[in-house]
Amino acid sequence: MNFRKLEVADYGTLKPFFADIPYRLSVYSLPSLIAWSNCVFEARYAVEGDLLVIANESELRPGDRHLILPLSLRGDVEPEHLRSIAVESGFPQYWCVSGDYVERRRQGLDEVFHLEEQEEFEDYVYLAEDLARLKGNRYVRKRNLIHQFEREFGGNGSRSRVEPITRDSVPECLAFLEAWCEQRDCDVDEDIDLACERRAVITSLENFEALELSGILVRLDNAVSAFGIASRLTGDTGILNYEKAFSDVKGLYQFLDNECAKRLFAGFRYINKESDMSLPNLARMKRSYHPVLRVKSYKLTLR
Repeated sequence: MNFRKLEVADYGTLKPFFADIPYRLSVYSLPSLIAWSNCVFEARYAVEGDLLVIANESELRPGDRHLILPLSLRGDVEPEHLRSIAVESGFPQYWCVSGDYVERRRQGLDEVFHLEEQEEFEDYVYLAEDLARLKGNRYVRKRNLIHQFEREFGGNGSRSRVEPITRDSVPECLAFLEAWCEQRDCDVDEDIDLACERRAVITSLENFEALELSGILVRLDNAVSAFGIASRLTGDTGILNYEKAFSDVKGLYQFLDNECAKRLFAGFRYINKESDMSLPNLARMKRSYHPVLRVKSYKLTLR
């Protein structure tokens, strides 16, 4: 297979492969694949007829080179075809194989692959209505934090203002991201999660329109102090790819999250908030919003 590096310029060409994907795992978002394509792993792709094959390689972690599920314009790729692609391409592993695919194809997969769950890549999925309305006792703490924020900043229109991210506001969002990263030492190690995410966010903001992203920002006293960026995954599910807010402003994160749910997911039944990367604090935060399901991720290794 002739693999080439995945670039922003490839978005339009590859978009048809993602139009009707049957997988609910966030890795199968084309904007995310492009934004994260040049960090620990470099994403490469090959198109053969109606089939898109994506590979991830790393000089730092050569033993972890892998494919993700190929995308076919005709639907699921059969397990035996997965085996032949792995053999032909020289990649003995698939990572981030969506749990819904495994449920449909378990018997055939067991015949040709060893299966292993990847808990660090398991996604959290929520009802969009739950996060927009925050009804009931289980969300009382979230509502209280939002009320505290609104008492301090007057809600939308006083000291705070919510706006869509536009081409003109991207430089301010990038400046906020740098200030946010200074608080967290994003660049202590170029290969840690925060440093990689910083690069992915920069790529997303600098190519906001080209990648067909949507987003909002929150101004406090006219300065950008938070933003959220979203994209489409499937017909009923959107992804909240990034949420950034200054942590020293009480209730700002909860206010941002609620505004994202209300403004960025019209027409979607579900919001995918991606994985917790096995980070305990991030896992606690994601659980506190009460997901309605978790999408499992699997590693497949050729027998």
